[in-house]
Amino acid sequence: MLTYYQAILIGLAQGISELFPISSLGHTVILPKLLNWNLNQGEPFFLTFLVATHFATALVLLGFFWKDWWQIIKGLGRSLAQRQIRRDDYYSRLGWLLVVGTIPAGILGLLLKDKIQMLFASARIAAFVLILNGLMLYGAELLRRKAPEDQNQNQAYQRLGQLSWAQSVKVGLAQIIALIPGFSRSGSTMAGGLIVGLSHEDAAKFSFLLATPIIGAAAVLKLPELLATQNRGLVGPTVIGALSAAVAAYLSVKFLMKYFRTNKITPFAVYCFSAGVISSIILYFR
Repeated sequence: MLTYYQAILIGLAQGISELFPISSLGHTVILPKLLNWNLNQGEPFFLTFLVATHFATALVLLGFFWKDWWQIIKGLGRSLAQRQIRRDDYYSRLGWLLVVGTIPAGILGLLLKDKIQMLFASARIAAFVLILNGLMLYGAELLRRKAPEDQNQNQAYQRLGQLSWAQSVKVGLAQIIALIPGFSRSGSTMAGGLIVGLSHEDAAKFSFLLATPIIGAAAVLKLPELLATQNRGLVGPTVIGALSAAVAAYLSVKFLMKYFRTNKITPFAVYCFSAGVISSIILYFR
């Protein structure tokens, strides 16, 4: 169903494109078609494979930001013990903001997962949506509320903890469109963060934190399917693909956290638009 070579290539593509705002689902749908691979991307096994690579990416994010997650977990514990969310307890407040931001996409993901799965079979749709993703990123740069880009890195969680509940919901709602292959989850949440007034670096950090719980929850639901008898042959390629995604994700997040200190998302907008147009033309004539 899936060779080791294919698993490695898709894993690398997923690990990079999940964190870069260029749509991991879009790339993993389009790439096999461009390479003329005989893969049925509408089958449940392919979705399970992709969830595994996403889970590996989530584990990398958890490890990369583990000190911050530890503080967030302790903050949630403090708020439960005190039965209040203090505005000056930034980690506690940030923890609940992440919960609020995760709920919208989580609920809709469960309700629409069968319909969304059908989109995995259409590379042409993904290529067209990739164009829209580029326009979304470019529009976010135009509409963003200006925020100082030379902010103290050590105060990032203080700034994130000052987001309002409504702003967190808006960012969370933004990632819903990433359920469609071609739209980027990290891109949509970064775009939402920029529009509510975050700097590029803070928007990226909030996006990466927001990714961890929702990807982890999806993995808990789908990965047990690997143990099914008909999927036994997929375990090996899935493990290799997940490891490839993990390596690519670690290098990606390390690069992006430095990149967004002084740079914008405009180059990614240009890439998505160009890649979507080129892929659409190639797929149209096949």
